[in-house]
Amino acid sequence: MKIFNSMTGKKEELVPLHPGQINIYACGPTVYNYFHIGNARPFIVFDTLRRYLEYRGYQVSFVQNFTDVDDKMIRVAAEEGITVKELGERYIGEYFEDAKALNIRPATVHPKATEHIGDIIALVQKLVDTGHAYELNGDVYFDTQSFPGYGKLSGQDLSELELGARIDINEEKKNPMDFALWKAKKEGEIAWQSPWGEGRPGWHIECSAMSMKYLGDTLDIHGGGQDLKFPHHENEIAQSEAATGKPFANYWMHNGYINIDNKKMSKSAGNFFTVRDILKEFRGPAVRLFMLSAHYRNPINFSRELLTQSETAYDRILNCRENLKFIMEHPKDIAVDVAPAATAANEKFNAAMDDDLNTADAIGGIFEYIKEVNTLFENGGQTEAAKAALAALDTLLDVLGLLPEEADEAIPEDIRRMADERQAARASKDWAEADRLRDEIRARGYELKDTPDGVKINKI
Repeated sequence: MKIFNSMTGKKEELVPLHPGQINIYACGPTVYNYFHIGNARPFIVFDTLRRYLEYRGYQVSFVQNFTDVDDKMIRVAAEEGITVKELGERYIGEYFEDAKALNIRPATVHPKATEHIGDIIALVQKLVDTGHAYELNGDVYFDTQSFPGYGKLSGQDLSELELGARIDINEEKKNPMDFALWKAKKEGEIAWQSPWGEGRPGWHIECSAMSMKYLGDTLDIHGGGQDLKFPHHENEIAQSEAATGKPFANYWMHNGYINIDNKKMSKSAGNFFTVRDILKEFRGPAVRLFMLSAHYRNPINFSRELLTQSETAYDRILNCRENLKFIMEHPKDIAVDVAPAATAANEKFNAAMDDDLNTADAIGGIFEYIKEVNTLFENGGQTEAAKAALAALDTLLDVLGLLPEEADEAIPEDIRRMADERQAARASKDWAEADRLRDEIRARGYELKDTPDGVKINKI
């Protein structure tokens, strides 16, 4: 597999630190609110990367953190009259609810900043002891001048950054670009005891401390949104490599931005949507399908029109699966050889995903397979052939996180009951009642198709 390494600016063969094993660290949410549609993209992208690597036989350790203390959380908690811990616990729970709706699997570990204060303090102390950090009135800053490689991920030149930097935040810092590792306590803020007095971690240091705790000094892959490349990931590299003397990550992956109706998403522009908002109108798997329909490195335009198209496309997937299951239950003695189509689909899928996680082409291949399967089984087929066709499809859907849970996709019992009642009405020539039931079923989002083998129920 080749992936585009943001550090080198080119596609590189993925060679893990340890054969058969891959470790991934992906930046998680700051839990002061529901996560927004921009957050959803990296969560989906790196969940898909993890799934694909496991599908290819790797043992994957996947860590995604929760930032559960920062300036925003302190402000929101104060506004609501609750503790930062209570706010964090609430929105961590909400994260898992929305993530489940998008078929995002829980990480191997979801570390919280507040539960790793000791690890963070130890890392900061190491940087102070080695001359890479300094204390200033209870704050501790990383000395960017002490790390010659600062700016290598983002391509930023430190001297140019300093010329344009705002230094009014703390004019006593050695250098304008020095960043906080530890922040001294302010009145009314949550704080922990440290060698520099009471305070709390800076944002960047938590990711270094927690990733190294669970995955070691060097990561195989570090991922996140394009917006995190500078300064967050740049600062992670500086503090981590200054502390260990080793490369922090061998591969850096960054997904592109999301625009809303061709405009940059922002609260001030009034086009800011949480996933919770979107899920009131659209199904989670359809949102996920939309996100994966563009290459992860490309910007993606988010609109209700495009999401509606994704809903329609997802229904094509569900209808193909329902058709195959119907054939399995109502087989005909018609020989269908699905093996060539399944093999070709699998090869196209693997080739696309091996080429820098090209989910757009992988999805295109799946729909080509669906079209071919629909043609092959147009007149029905034998149970085993339909079963093989469905298994091949489900394998690929599962890798992309698009395989529906059987409980979610099952035809509701009352819809099946109404379909049976309609059949009884037709048998007794009560056409008005049969039509009424058909219309009611359609209003509920399902349609009935009469076939020689019985009534087929499809979701519209």
